[in-house]
Amino acid sequence: MASWGGGSDADDWKFAAQQFVRRMPHKVIVHRSQCNSATQTFDGVDLMGERLANEVLSVVEQRRGVKKISIVAHSLGGLVARYAIGRLYERNISIKSPVGNSRNEGERLEGLIAGLEPMNFITFASPHLGSSGNKQLPFLCGLPFLERRASETAHLLVGRTGKHLFLTDSDDGRRPLLLQMVDDCDDIKFRSGLRSFKRRVAYANANFDHMVGWRTSSIRRQHELPKHRLLVRDEKYPHIVHVDRGITNSNETEVNANLYDPEEEMIRGLTQVPWERVDVSFQKSGQRLVAHNTIQVKSYWLNSDGADVINHMMDNFLA
Repeated sequence: MASWGGGSDADDWKFAAQQFVRRMPHKVIVHRSQCNSATQTFDGVDLMGERLANEVLSVVEQRRGVKKISIVAHSLGGLVARYAIGRLYERNISIKSPVGNSRNEGERLEGLIAGLEPMNFITFASPHLGSSGNKQLPFLCGLPFLERRASETAHLLVGRTGKHLFLTDSDDGRRPLLLQMVDDCDDIKFRSGLRSFKRRVAYANANFDHMVGWRTSSIRRQHELPKHRLLVRDEKYPHIVHVDRGITNSNETEVNANLYDPEEEMIRGLTQVPWERVDVSFQKSGQRLVAHNTIQVKSYWLNSDGADVINHMMDNFLA
């Protein structure tokens, strides 16, 4: 199995990659993406996604023995990965399980990604709903004036990527890219690509993430977020405060049903496939002010408290 670490810098996934190698040395080949770094992250989700898709194809070509693929991404990398799998998706293909495992013989997959069987699609603190909604960019403190200004000026700081995150892009008169990415388009099968994975997991910081809000990272409406008292469920994972493994029915609420809301459209589109939600809190950690990086363990020396989150991912990983 090949497992991708998606992010702006390959070193960001060093700790997680080491855990994969240590715990699954004969099951997983880990590749840390290197195609979108530094100022390349300003180029837009689409161009970054195209680069990632090409990188995946290149690595798969070199690793002919690989049969399965998983994607693990952090922050903006989650959007880039969603774009890439839409590009790499191939429609329903029948396969036969290896000799000796007749239980799934003739199993019909939802589809393949780069010719491989999709297993895990996992994101950490990724802005799936963009950054334009109230408190979706927490360091602006939920102040409407600052949020409007950020939407108007984001492209000056982070280029096309800023337009995509704030849904202000309209390339060739088309709808904003993030709205397109909740469904299948003519040439890119965004939803089918997501559906093809055996599981989709969204790890989200419930607090102290100054870059990515809780709703956007967990693909939920405000009233669907766990209530105020988030309790530690397991001493093994002291920073995992809530796990939702249920299937979300995107039509279960009629809130603002008669009003057009881009965020609601994205939620309804993305939850056409089931997601596991894992809520994380570093409230009692000395590293809480850098929660956005700690959830990923970007640097072990600065973000070591997130190690239990990575262990939780590993313990539930389908190989």
